[in-house]
Amino acid sequence: MAGAMARAGAGTGPGHRSLDFRASGKRLIGRFGPERLSLCGLLACLVLSVGFSVIGPKILGRATDLVFAGVVGRDMPAGATKEQVLESMRERGEGEVADMLRSTDFTPGEGIDFAAVGDVLLFALAVFAAAGLLMAVATRLVNGAVNRTMYRMREDVQTKLSRLPLSYFDRRQRGEVLSRATNDIDNLGQTLQQTMGQLLNSLLTVVGVLAMMFYVSWILALVALVTVPLSFVVATRVGKRSQPHFVRQWRTTGTLNAHIEEMYTGHTLVKVFGRQEESAKRFAEENEALYEAGFRAQFNSGVMQPLMFFVSNLNYVLVAVVGGLRVASGSLSIGDVQAFIQYSRQFSMPLTQVASMANLVQSGVASAERVFELLDAEEESADVSPAERPAALRGRVALERVSFRYDPEKPLIENLSLTVEPGHTVAIVGPTGAGKTTLVNLLMRFYEVSGGRITLDGVDMARMSRDELRSGIGMVLQDTWLFGGTIAENIAYGASREVTREEIEEAARAAHADRFVRTLPDGYDTVIDDEGGGVSAGEKQLITIARAFLSDPVILVLDEATSSVDTRTEVLIQKGMAELAHGRTSFVIAHRLSTIRDADTILVMENGSIVEQGSHEELLAVGGAYARLYRAQFAQAVAEVD
Repeated sequence: MAGAMARAGAGTGPGHRSLDFRASGKRLIGRFGPERLSLCGLLACLVLSVGFSVIGPKILGRATDLVFAGVVGRDMPAGATKEQVLESMRERGEGEVADMLRSTDFTPGEGIDFAAVGDVLLFALAVFAAAGLLMAVATRLVNGAVNRTMYRMREDVQTKLSRLPLSYFDRRQRGEVLSRATNDIDNLGQTLQQTMGQLLNSLLTVVGVLAMMFYVSWILALVALVTVPLSFVVATRVGKRSQPHFVRQWRTTGTLNAHIEEMYTGHTLVKVFGRQEESAKRFAEENEALYEAGFRAQFNSGVMQPLMFFVSNLNYVLVAVVGGLRVASGSLSIGDVQAFIQYSRQFSMPLTQVASMANLVQSGVASAERVFELLDAEEESADVSPAERPAALRGRVALERVSFRYDPEKPLIENLSLTVEPGHTVAIVGPTGAGKTTLVNLLMRFYEVSGGRITLDGVDMARMSRDELRSGIGMVLQDTWLFGGTIAENIAYGASREVTREEIEEAARAAHADRFVRTLPDGYDTVIDDEGGGVSAGEKQLITIARAFLSDPVILVLDEATSSVDTRTEVLIQKGMAELAHGRTSFVIAHRLSTIRDADTILVMENGSIVEQGSHEELLAVGGAYARLYRAQFAQAVAEVD
């Protein structure tokens, strides 16, 4: 656990790079390539919806003009023409009023034409209803496109995780990787659902409203555009300040998740060593970092909306003042000014909406980059094509001058040669860090050799497909892994085909797990969680050994497989393993030397090299490294068991 904590910095390394907003945004848009048809339908619906929305104020302005013309006309002398009435007003010294009424289409002596007003309002209602319906269709299309895109992204992440080398996970905390695959994708999906359609709608609204503004009055349109540069400056300055904080927010979210996941899975160990206070302190530090990053990100982006509202109100005042002057001069009707004020609001609203969505967009793109970093991680080298395979799997393994190093500057295994005949059991012992588990990782091709080669029945393992290779190898690790489900399902997981209950129970008996399983309330149907709750550490190990038995491998790899069982159970397992190993090549890694006394060959490794090789009796007779290990560990214990 302490090692995992120490790797925290490595796990969050990519997040320290500054986010390339433009490149990540462009790449995110490219993920919607398969949704071209839906996006075309979305764009068509939005264009029509915005078109109907922007002509609505003009129609309502016409209704206002009809009402105003009726109010003005009913007080005028009937039978006269509009021009005669205006000329009469000028003769009486009411020239300013006459100029204002010049643009009003009234008929002297006639009041409000309610029928015409009703027709206009019904038409406006139909237009707005059509705009709303089209917007609903557009919302449905964008939700479908986003969900399908996120579905494909989750599939890509899952596929990517299966193709990443073991070294990738060795350098990162599990919780941090899971945060990218869950939290970041969820945040990205929610961001796209909330902003994608709205952003397109806002951009189209700006274009449509601007066109109508110039159509109504180009002078007022220019006045309305005066505040646009100010809006642009506000949006860009605030956006640049808040974006680094969103990057930090999601980076610290991954770090915090990693710490919580680590502390939860190791809560027993934390309590045993009294590290609750230290764990809580670490959590408080990570939580404080997340709070600080989230607060700064939200505060900086949140400032944008009130600033944009201020700019919008400034625009409203300018339009109202200049529009009033235009009405007074008779250049515009009251209805046109009313429509224009609505247009100024419609013009400012999308800009304000875009600004208010800036925090969501920035947060989403920050999450997208974290997901893209995962998708761009270096994968395992591809299998050769066409792949080679042995004519018959017998289990002959040969290491020919194999070299390997995790760090290019630090050699671990150098020029290691070894031949294991089919059916032989090879035990590998040595101090921690000698290269025992590394050797198994090379056999499984979790890592590729740096030099030399490893062959299986005469075929270079590097020329075989990994699936083909691993299907013939059964492996039991020191760290048990179970998933939520029944014990029978956990054992059956080792088989590549459908297996019967009888086969599952037979494998359990071979692993000496059958007895304890039958003592459980539901036997093989007992449900356990992914932490193996309800069964002891030794019993979990027996289940994983039974799983390996069921896979019926050609090669059996046991990496400290009996480290969690008591001595007597260990002896029983050895008997079952002896039956399983008959006719199979077996590699057994063990610190407890009593488990490998009957191995055909025992290899003693130190610093990546084989320093001794032979049977148990031969190595004891030599009196070298193995003899010293044996006498130090188990001479007395084995005598008592015998």
